[in-house]
Amino acid sequence: MKYHCRRRPQERKMSVPTSVSPPLLVSVAVMTVMFSGLVSVAESAVGVNWGTISFHKLKPSTVVDLLKDNKIQKVKLFEADPLVLRALMGSGIQVMVGIPNEMLAALSSSPAAADLWVRQNVSAYVGKGGADIRFIAVGNEPFLTSYNGQFQSYVIPAMANLQQSLVRANLAGYIKLVVPCNADAYEGNVPSQGAFRPELTQIMTQLVSFLNSNGSPFVVNIYPFLSLYGNSEFPQDYAFFEGTTHPVIDGANTYTNAFDGNYDTLIAALSKMGYGQMPIVIGEVGWPTDGAVGANLTAAEVFNQGLIKHVLSNKGTPLRPAVPPMDVYLFSLLDEGAKSTLPGNFERHWGIFSFDGQAKYALDLGLGNKKLKNAKNVQYLPARWCIANPNRDLSEVANHMKLACNVADCTTLNYGGLCNAIGAKGNVSYAFNSYYQLQMQNEKSCNFDGLGMVTFLDPSVGDCRFLVGVTDTSASFRPYQRWVVGCILMLWQVWAFRV
Repeated sequence: MKYHCRRRPQERKMSVPTSVSPPLLVSVAVMTVMFSGLVSVAESAVGVNWGTISFHKLKPSTVVDLLKDNKIQKVKLFEADPLVLRALMGSGIQVMVGIPNEMLAALSSSPAAADLWVRQNVSAYVGKGGADIRFIAVGNEPFLTSYNGQFQSYVIPAMANLQQSLVRANLAGYIKLVVPCNADAYEGNVPSQGAFRPELTQIMTQLVSFLNSNGSPFVVNIYPFLSLYGNSEFPQDYAFFEGTTHPVIDGANTYTNAFDGNYDTLIAALSKMGYGQMPIVIGEVGWPTDGAVGANLTAAEVFNQGLIKHVLSNKGTPLRPAVPPMDVYLFSLLDEGAKSTLPGNFERHWGIFSFDGQAKYALDLGLGNKKLKNAKNVQYLPARWCIANPNRDLSEVANHMKLACNVADCTTLNYGGLCNAIGAKGNVSYAFNSYYQLQMQNEKSCNFDGLGMVTFLDPSVGDCRFLVGVTDTSASFRPYQRWVVGCILMLWQVWAFRV
């Protein structure tokens, strides 16, 4: 049986929203295999990604306080957001900062562009009392099959330029370059047959050699949920860590969960290239709580708790016994309601916290707390909601709902969603309220030609929560706007240097 953990069809592109999360450190001494082949003691960390593609963004300082309250000591970011990096300064939280795929072409063709990026996004924030940047993620899943090689040729040249920029900035000994890869970069009917896709053999050989020579780990994203979501024949219990009635037998090794099977497929692929002992970081792994059948609070808690327990057990995998991954970053810290739903409605519901920093379930991260701590001092809009007017005929409401849901997030109303069963009138109310809160409770935004009305009674039903917006939102650009402005400035300055 070929049970692979595939990534969603489209990664976190810096695109205009159509409708970006710092690791929670769990320190434990583990034996980690180092580049030289020798075994030394290191610390394994379970962390989270901090994405910011949201309509209701908390202040970065509020999120950093949330992380510190949960004793978080690491963070993985998808872009160099100045406000986020500034908030992380002096926090003691270790940072992996990302570079969007769309910037790789400029960085690969111009050493000056690489120097500028490092100067503006790294050097400006590090130092005494600064941000503790440890890794730079060069692209995000740039070898994804659905990209058809669009970014492939830029990766190694961009890394080479960035490495020299770090050397010139005297940061190369401390900050390491990595490339988060999708699990579709490798394949195999059973883990021991793991190999990189044939068309990637050359570039993966170059990448792994580069990582090895510079002391960097291999970063991979593994999603058992996506395997289950995309394959009706995938055994559900194999996606979790509770045991399975459908184990994968690979010679003398037996695999009872998809994570270990996928992980060892990568190890086999690396071994075939002569790097079977390279340290591995899990860049993304998690389970959504809404937006699809199987995406719910219970499943997310069971998966994430099982993952953490598995990593902290130091059991390792059949091909790496007693050696868990170097770091494991949960995906993700917060829900991101403005993400594209092209891969599926679940894309907006990966957070272990809701958009406002409230814990969705009692997750024990192994830090001494039996459950997550909520964000403090979140500033909400007034406690009022927009609902369907019970005294009006709703037969002509379809266009109003379409308007509301084209702007706001209504993914939870769809099949498999937490709010799918609240009835037709409940669906209208949820859509109206989502739009109303997004418009900062502007009185006119609850009109809908008289079909909506404001109420001061919370219309939430069970686990279906009618949100109230927040007022302490970030004033930063949206990701796409930041990227466009950044690229224009970068290219202009590079041109200026040459004139």
